[in-house]
Amino acid sequence: MIKHIDISTEEFKKYVKNKHICFGGNARLKIYGLLKCRSGKRMKKENRVFFRSEAEALNMGYRPCGHCLKKYKKWIYSIPQ
Repeated sequence: MIKHIDISTEEFKKYVKNKHICFGGNARLKIYGLLKCRSGKRMKKENRVFFRSEAEALNMGYRPCGHCLKKYKKWIYSIPQ
């Protein structure tokens, strides 16, 4: 996981180009999604984190975004009630 406040704009662009960053997340809400998600683009920079893969995000306890990831519905119904 990479915190947005820890990298520069140039580093961010390089990481995305080299596929070191594929997903973004909100550290406060523990949600991850696509980099192009409009919800993710609106979050504060200090709350934004980046992941290389979905597996990394899930292993760190993040849930899928309900706006940009269709697997959110599958995830929400898999939670034991």
